[in-house]
Amino acid sequence: MSVRAEDVADLVIRSRRAVLPEGEGPAAVAVRRGRIAGLHPYDAVLEAAEQVDLGDTALLPGLVDTHVHVNEPGRTHWEGFACATRAAAAGGVTTIVDMPLNSLPPTVNVAALTGKRSAAAGQCLVDVGFWGGAVPGNVKDLRPLHEAGVHGFKCFLSPSGVAEFPPLDVDGLRAAMVEIASFDGLLIVHAEDPELLAEPAGPGYAEFLDSRPGRSERRAVELVAALAGETGVRAHILHVSSALCLEPLARARREGVRITAETCPHYLTLTAEEVPRGATEFKCCPPIRTSANREQLWQGLADAVLSCVVSDHSPSTPDLKVPDFAAAWGGISSLQLGLAAVWTEASRRGHGLGQVVRWMAANPAALAGLDGKGAIAVGNDADLVAFDPDAGHTVDAATLHHRNPVTPYHGRTLRGVVRATWLRGRVVGDTPGGEFLRPSPAGARSPGPERATEERPSP
Repeated sequence: MSVRAEDVADLVIRSRRAVLPEGEGPAAVAVRRGRIAGLHPYDAVLEAAEQVDLGDTALLPGLVDTHVHVNEPGRTHWEGFACATRAAAAGGVTTIVDMPLNSLPPTVNVAALTGKRSAAAGQCLVDVGFWGGAVPGNVKDLRPLHEAGVHGFKCFLSPSGVAEFPPLDVDGLRAAMVEIASFDGLLIVHAEDPELLAEPAGPGYAEFLDSRPGRSERRAVELVAALAGETGVRAHILHVSSALCLEPLARARREGVRITAETCPHYLTLTAEEVPRGATEFKCCPPIRTSANREQLWQGLADAVLSCVVSDHSPSTPDLKVPDFAAAWGGISSLQLGLAAVWTEASRRGHGLGQVVRWMAANPAALAGLDGKGAIAVGNDADLVAFDPDAGHTVDAATLHHRNPVTPYHGRTLRGVVRATWLRGRVVGDTPGGEFLRPSPAGARSPGPERATEERPSP
């Protein structure tokens, strides 16, 4: 019997460990025109132009990292779209959402968003979305940015570290929330109360940690939750490092407040006790805390108080990482390493690949309104990752694709290796094929991409 051309897949990938929404098991994933066309038994006889059998190597959906500072334009010597998206693909990340700072200008109006898209065009190896910024005086720019396709708006409650992106005070926060709620947008918040922050009393890590106590995060979370309840806005707390935030987050959710929260690989894997003297590659804000705090964050994930694990990839040039925690730039480069770092610690605690995929793919996709991303499901984009969960490797910063080889993971042995990454059914290589993304309209299956390259290759 002849096979109709429309029944021949472009690609079939088989794995005995395919991580599907309903669980992990053997499957054959058929891809046609860049989308998942069918899910079949592992040994099903399927016609395809290309067949890949991964055997016991796991097949995951491409990860979605909604917290990446690419820094281009303006600080491209810190990081840029070409190297950031290459690092993402190497780490199994097929979609990133770029933060509105530390680029110059920051993405606080439509002109800046247009400039950022122009800077990124033709460079991206994975799909890219953009956050807008909420800063003092730009309430009038929020709706136009929303209509131009940003996924939401980031604000700081404490100094951001760059003068061009100042924090909101309480009145400014409320005004931004009222405006964003009027079009059912999303506000994402760097939540530290500035009144509880101080300059470090010395150059060491202990002094730095004392200068940014966990109660500063908790008090800021309580403020955001109260104002979100008052205004009805959707709010999301970024990079939770302190377990003191878990109780007020859980309470707000029980009370019906529309609030979610994330944490990051470095808070789940690294601890204050292990930071070497002068090792400012470990510096970030809010800071890495104690091992006991780390275990409470893992419990917060298990309890679904924290819903996402994303990188907060915030690189700089090595010269800014001076060996003084009071003076060094605060930011951790981990875009390429997040999956392995999280899997290393998750597997030790009895969590499976399905839970890691939920935290690092499905939930971030939902947060950013990216229907069609984050799960191996019929109709979704064929963004897929071959991941060997049992292979170990020792991190060498010099081999990473980040522009600047600075990472606290250098020399650390991690479990799990990405063997291949597919974007819409094509292996990610050296040719840019990423697209710019917009949040999906309610009920839509597709994220409605714009082109991020001169021409999108036809499937």
